[in-house]
Amino acid sequence: MNAFENKVVLVTGAGKGAGRKLAEAFAERGAIVAANDISPINVEEVVDGILARGGKARAYIEDIAKKVGVQAVVNNVDDDFGRIDILINHAAVEPRVSLLKMDEWDWHRTLDVNLTGAFLMMQSVGRVMTAKGSGVILNLVAGAGEGAGKEAGAYFASKAGLAELSIQAGRELSPDGVRVFAVENSADVVKIIFDLLEAK
Repeated sequence: MNAFENKVVLVTGAGKGAGRKLAEAFAERGAIVAANDISPINVEEVVDGILARGGKARAYIEDIAKKVGVQAVVNNVDDDFGRIDILINHAAVEPRVSLLKMDEWDWHRTLDVNLTGAFLMMQSVGRVMTAKGSGVILNLVAGAGEGAGKEAGAYFASKAGLAELSIQAGRELSPDGVRVFAVENSADVVKIIFDLLEAK
């Protein structure tokens, strides 16, 4: 039997990019995909495609940068399926604005989605996972530590923070059976994540 058969996988930002690819890849491997996005258009298209191919998925439309949104997603997924086996924090924003021209709202929104949102998801899902004694959390940290990328200072700062937060979360949650990884959001992110999960 596939190692991911009927595993409940919650993916934030599942409407596009690597989040969409991962949602579809997990569904192909038999997982139950809880697909989150702030906009219903793209994520419902992803879920409809998974269902049309015989997979299992459900959309959860919430802004994970806000605690009430996070709690709604996590509580609804737990109510619907009774557990969350894997969390993938993919949701992110990347404003292309220079440091000197960046509006304060753009700065705060970047940190709120990319770092605070991931923290809130790890906190809420971590409680569900530790209560059951198992789980995996994967944080996508594209470009963390590179210090490169023109006019993307807020984005790289948020992802560097998430990489460090992942290390600390791993230390705190591992005694309760929850593994936490920071994964580079490269072109091969789907392969990297499945290689990582299947090796453990």
